[in-house]
Order: sequence, then structure tokens, then C-alpha cells
Amino acid sequence: MRRRSSSFEPDKVFMRGRESINEVQQLQASIDGTTIHYVDSGDPAARPIVLIHGFPFSHEMWNPQIGILEKKLRVIAYDVRGHGKSDVGDGQYTLELFVDDLIGLLDHLKIEKAILCGLSMGGYIALRATERNPERWHALVLCDTSSQADSNEAKLRRAATIKTIKREGVKPFADTFLESAFAQTAKDAEPRLMMKKIIESNSPLGICGTLLALAGRTDTTAALKTINVPTLILVGELDKITPPVLSQRMHDAIKGSELHIIPHAGHLSNIENPADFNKYLLDFLLMS
Repeated sequence: MRRRSSSFEPDKVFMRGRESINEVQQLQASIDGTTIHYVDSGDPAARPIVLIHGFPFSHEMWNPQIGILEKKLRVIAYDVRGHGKSDVGDGQYTLELFVDDLIGLLDHLKIEKAILCGLSMGGYIALRATERNPERWHALVLCDTSSQADSNEAKLRRAATIKTIKREGVKPFADTFLESAFAQTAKDAEPRLMMKKIIESNSPLGICGTLLALAGRTDTTAALKTINVPTLILVGELDKITPPVLSQRMHDAIKGSELHIIPHAGHLSNIENPADFNKYLLDFLLMS
């Protein structure tokens, strides 16, 4: 069985669901001249699931899920352009470019059809990929995300964040962002510390380029009614960035979709409450 890579020392929070970590395997794909870093774990002959991380993290945010999923599926988790170990390039990103990278990675791996799972920004990418290439997906998992495009107020906040990062660097941004991402009731400091390390390892250019891409993304709400694959929607009950009401709207629009609200969790529900998150995810995948 192939194992995932990790650029940080194993943390007990990120080891949940993993029995062991074998020798690190670094995998890269050249997609339209850009190097995309990914991990490929589990049985190569099993149905593949692709995990797309949120902003501004890396594939490592899925560590609490990879060890569980790889027992049943082939798990692909990758670093979105400008994040983790993937190339930063010129920082001129669009969400369309992120979708191009996703499709290019699947083509590189010769995967015709996969389960698609995205959290936050990963959900934006997944929704647009589903709209553009509906024939490529067996099922869809949308976590702490929304189909709506940024409002003018949200675009202005992203512009202000870019100015702040250019002036003060990534570290102050990481602290501010995580205050919003984690539920205020969260008492375990280790997940927050780990996610802070991931953010601070990312390039300021990559973070700012991604903020521009998120501000310029299209609204996929109208396409929700066309989704005809099994769809699971998960959201933290205390998510302030993409609150449960937005997940409820997607659930209402996607015929036959399944919605679960993760208790005691904010925007990073897969990390804050991996036990409930993994239960709902596995139950859905085994039935899909």
C-alpha cells in the first residue's frame, strides 16, 4: 500500500485514523508547466477520491481523513497551486486555473472518474469542476463551503487582506485567519498550531494570488440543480466563514443531497471534530 507524504512532524491530532506512517513518498506532476505536489495512497485499483484542501493550507489538512479513507479507497490529496509544495508561479491565479490543474492531475494519473471532496476553497473548486466536467465524478462531498460568489463587501475584505500581507507578512494574517476559522469553544491548541505552521510555510505571493482568485470566482448556485451524482454536505455548527445556512441552501437545491451539521466545530470541521466528520463521510462513501 502506498503511503502519503508529510512535510511536518506527525502531530497526534493529524495522526487520528492512521495506524502508522511509512517511508515518505514525494509525488509530483507537471501540469501545463506547473509542478503540482500530491500524495497517492491506498489500493490503486480501488475507486479514487480526490481531496481538495481549503485556503490557505495544504493537503496535510486532510491527514485526519487519509488514514481512514485509504483502507477502502484510492486517496489522492494534492496541494493547490501556490500552496504547500506546489509551484507558486507568477501569482496570477483564477479559480478556472485551479480547476484546470485538478483536471490535469486526473488526466496525468489516468483517472477518468473520481469522487470529489473539497473543503472551503476546495469546495469552490469542486463545485466549478462539477459544473464544467460533470462526467468526471462518481460523487461529490462539499465541506464548509458555499456556491455563492463573493459579495462586494467580501471582495473588499480580500483586497484589504492582500494589503496587510504585503505590509506585515504572513504570520499576523495566520493568527487573524485562524481566529475566524476555529470555533471559539475549541480548547485543543495543537490543531491550531499545526494549521498555523502550514499557513506560515506558504508563500505570500501564493496567498495573495489565491485571494484574488477567490474574489473573482463565478457563482455556481444556478448549476446546483443540475448536479445528478450522490452529494454529501458537511458543515461545522459554529462555522462563521461559511455558516450552516449556506449549506442548507445548497442542500435544498441539490436533489437527493445529504446534509449533516458537525457539532462542536467551526470552519475546519474535519480537524475540529474528526470523529463525527469521518463517520458521516464513511457512511456516505460506503453507500454511494
